[in-house]
Amino acid sequence: MRIVFTLFITTILVSISLLCSAQSDSSKASRDSLADTQLVLTTRLLRENDSLQKADEAQKKALQQQLLLSNDNDNRKKELQQKLNSFEQADSLKKAANLLRINQLKATHSGFPVVPFGDTLFYIYNKLGPLQPSDRAQNINRKLAKLSDDPFFAADSIRAIQNENNIDVAYNDLVLLSVTDDDALWLSQDKMAVAQDYAAIIKKAILQEKKDNSLQSILIRIGWLLLIIVIFSTIVYGINRLFKRLRKKIVREKDRYFKGVKVKEYALLNQQKQVGIVFNVLRIARIIFILFIFYITLPFVFSIFPWTKGIADKLIDWTLSPVKSIFLGFVHYLPKLLTILVIYLITRYLVKLVNYLAEEIATGNLTINGFYADWARPTASGIKFLLYAFMFVVVFPYLPGSDSKIFQGVSVFLGILFSLGSSSAISNVIAGFVITYMRPFKIGDRVKIGEITGDVIEKNLLVTRLRTIKNEEITVPNASILSGHTINFTTSSKDLGLILHTTVTIGYDVPWKQVHEMLIGAAMATNGIMKDRTPFVLQTSLDDFAIAYEINVYTDHSHKMALIYSDLHRNIIDHFNAAGVEIMSPHFIAHRDGNTSTVPPEYLADDYKAPVMKVKVEKE
Repeated sequence: MRIVFTLFITTILVSISLLCSAQSDSSKASRDSLADTQLVLTTRLLRENDSLQKADEAQKKALQQQLLLSNDNDNRKKELQQKLNSFEQADSLKKAANLLRINQLKATHSGFPVVPFGDTLFYIYNKLGPLQPSDRAQNINRKLAKLSDDPFFAADSIRAIQNENNIDVAYNDLVLLSVTDDDALWLSQDKMAVAQDYAAIIKKAILQEKKDNSLQSILIRIGWLLLIIVIFSTIVYGINRLFKRLRKKIVREKDRYFKGVKVKEYALLNQQKQVGIVFNVLRIARIIFILFIFYITLPFVFSIFPWTKGIADKLIDWTLSPVKSIFLGFVHYLPKLLTILVIYLITRYLVKLVNYLAEEIATGNLTINGFYADWARPTASGIKFLLYAFMFVVVFPYLPGSDSKIFQGVSVFLGILFSLGSSSAISNVIAGFVITYMRPFKIGDRVKIGEITGDVIEKNLLVTRLRTIKNEEITVPNASILSGHTINFTTSSKDLGLILHTTVTIGYDVPWKQVHEMLIGAAMATNGIMKDRTPFVLQTSLDDFAIAYEINVYTDHSHKMALIYSDLHRNIIDHFNAAGVEIMSPHFIAHRDGNTSTVPPEYLADDYKAPVMKVKVEKE
């Protein structure tokens, strides 16, 4: 099974390699065309340099000949010698400059490799007739590949043959390649020496290729492949056995090594969870080890056969290139990373300073005139947000990839999403700051926001939470509070006293002074009102059937409003019933004759009798 898996992975990698090669053909053709042009220009420069050298040599020989013929004339001889020395010095400088330029060109143009069997034999730098350097290299590759398939190949038949202007490297009547003067110029050698070197290299390469493709060699390579697979399977089997033993040992001795993890009284990890985590770690480690061994094995497998050696090189390059790139990128990024670290540390300590000052002001240890203690923490939150925002703006250019168009596009996209999705949240935050500095209420105040009445139990930059007298917790967005009206029942209750009021309607037949006395008496009998402040009564309206009286009482217990109202209403009913006065709320429309009084029976006289209905009949 593992062998099948290995062969499957090998097939996938070969397919990927062929696909990448196919995709790169078009770009390779354009690069070859550009390289051909550059090599032709370099060859032209070499040829011009060679012609200048030959002309200089001829001029130098002419001066030397004139110097030999001027033995009798010392002045002429001295003049020619000075001219010869100047020429040699100028020629030396010119050669050095040309040589430097040629070497620079050679360093940037490596030529086109001749690679018929996977390894580079030599390079082609110059054109030959209509053939560009890349075309010459492809023709040589094709001829050498065809020659290696010849079962009757004789290495001694490859030799260098002098042609009219070039030297051919031929196999019998087949010309494999031609060495021109330009080729010799590139290598700074004689044409024959270059041709003989090429012939020797070709002989050796073809013989090695035929040896590699022989039946004996293939059988040996298959044997090596089987040996590698057996070794790989043995290592994988050993790894599996090792990890299996580790799991058994953990299960056997779990009570010894795993006691659970607790944070105070909370069991963060019990024994079973710890064992599960360790098993997962072991499973991942086993897979990593097997994949690592497999990846190491692949280059050995591919390097066994000549036609897969390139895949092994690519695998190694695919592995080492990213690792090298990541390492070099990390090394080059270290200065920016240190800059980010310094900026972060400065921001962190500034935030700590802001937190310290906010706590000191909030607890009253530090007092600033005009700055209230309940402003401290919200102000600190705003300052910390600005500090972190400023830190991000400063750090952003130092982030890896921050100058990338993709990174910038994603940043803009996320910014737009944040702006569109957080408009209500931002309005609530702004309203939270405004409410904080307006101070319409504090934690613990009894307030009425819209139709909601309750005690403030929490307020932050986003919402305010109230608890009603029914123990209901209601969350109100700060933007709603800012756009509506808020009634605070607690702010003035301690100093001025909160005025509670209720209205009753009494008939016109009852004297208003009596009503005032009864309402004030009922108010004074109520628990929770301020005894040092006398209640007062207002006659708010004269209705059709009754007069509306409003009793006003002072209290410093704003959180007991419901109880005080209930007690006040109960006392009003008792006092009015005791005085025999009917409360006309709701209105009563009745004939008094023949109707029982609305006063409860316990408040009526013992001899009370309902009046009799009187009917008068008139006769004509």
